[in-house]
Amino acid sequence: MLDQDIRNAIYRLHSEGLGVKKIARDLRISKNTVRDVIKIGGIVPPTKRSDRIIVDKELIAEVYKKCDGWVQRIHEVLEKERWIKIGYSTLTNLVREYELGKPLKRRCDHVDDVPGDEIQNDTSPYWIKIAKQSVLVTGCLLYFRYCKQRYLKFYRSFTRFEMKCFFYESLSYFKHCCKKCIIDNTHVVVLYGTGANAVFVPEMISFAKRFGFEWVAHERGHSNRKAGEERSFWTVETNFFPGREFSSWEDLNQQAKEWSTDIMANRAQTNLKIVPNEWFLREQPYLTALPSYVAEPYQVHERQTDEYGYIAFHANYYWVPGTKRELVKVLEYSNRIKLFIGREMLIEYPLPLYGTKNEKFKPPNAPKMEPRHRKNSAPIEEAKLRAAAPELASFLDFVVKSLVPPRRNRILRQLLSLQSRILQSLFLQTCERAFKYGVTDAMAIERIAIHMLRDSLCEMPLPAINGCTTK
Repeated sequence: MLDQDIRNAIYRLHSEGLGVKKIARDLRISKNTVRDVIKIGGIVPPTKRSDRIIVDKELIAEVYKKCDGWVQRIHEVLEKERWIKIGYSTLTNLVREYELGKPLKRRCDHVDDVPGDEIQNDTSPYWIKIAKQSVLVTGCLLYFRYCKQRYLKFYRSFTRFEMKCFFYESLSYFKHCCKKCIIDNTHVVVLYGTGANAVFVPEMISFAKRFGFEWVAHERGHSNRKAGEERSFWTVETNFFPGREFSSWEDLNQQAKEWSTDIMANRAQTNLKIVPNEWFLREQPYLTALPSYVAEPYQVHERQTDEYGYIAFHANYYWVPGTKRELVKVLEYSNRIKLFIGREMLIEYPLPLYGTKNEKFKPPNAPKMEPRHRKNSAPIEEAKLRAAAPELASFLDFVVKSLVPPRRNRILRQLLSLQSRILQSLFLQTCERAFKYGVTDAMAIERIAIHMLRDSLCEMPLPAINGCTTK
């Protein structure tokens, strides 16, 4: 079939006075074809299939509803029950034409790369090994659309506070920001609604104003609106993780920062061979410079000082200066905490590494006192039980192996308490029965002792009166 360009050429040559033979010889087509094209004015003639199958819309709608919209099943019903031979692709076209299925997703608007116009932000979960232990982490990445600069950091959990800390750290590094930040419809920033109808959390709107940008949420399902960000996460998986080992959280984030702000920033990218560091210098005149001072984000907690002068915070203990047991206000920053009483700051502590628990922190001149509620293990209780009854070794080994430290320590203390309240023979037989049936609950063990005593399932020693044993 002749394309439209050749048809236009035939009609134009005929209009200029060339004959049919001359046109056919020059274009190497038949004279009849030239005559047909001239006859219809050089346009492509509309064609209709003579074997086109027309299926009633109401019938298609009825079967569509009956089959819950599954087109493959609709095709089977039409052929076997209604004796209508129709191609599967034809049927899917009819379903779309009759608007019975889900409407096609609206196209994303094409947006040009404008200097200083937008940055993009998103998060992605990853399973990685830190110190040879698999950990689920959340990678957060900031992406400058025009110059392709990136900033990458990983978090154990990601809340609104972590997002504030990430933007403060990344934008403070670049010292410049764009006019808007493209995000998905995350609840961390969006209060309700999606896309153009999204309403943002007032707290996050106020936070964005500090840096001179505003939030923009893309339409639901249109993640390509921030395609540079999405592509960057693929680069993280294929370029950052392979061949790297991480000894700690600090090592992981240090390598992530060097990779995103040094290695990738000096590597030519895209077909235009854009080097992010060089293009960032070009984009700076269009960017918004950060103010001379931007307040670092923090969140406020309240803690009560115990009698030893410590407060509990994030599974650790921190000493509070002074002698009173007052209510302490804790200001948590990304890497440290500050302790206040009223408006007076008492002391500042760096936050420990991820995974640090049940540790106490205090200055060198603080008194040597232990926190009241410190979660110590129970080695003394276990040693007493083993010394008092060596035959309990198997049961104690079973308890130590089966339970995690908090429950294990608790039951060891409860077993020592039970031993002091009942006869040794009854205690040994109770523990033997608990070991037989795999019981590791203190209340259940006490019920076993009561049951054995009530039903005379244990041998009780005879009481001694005046040094003689009675029968």
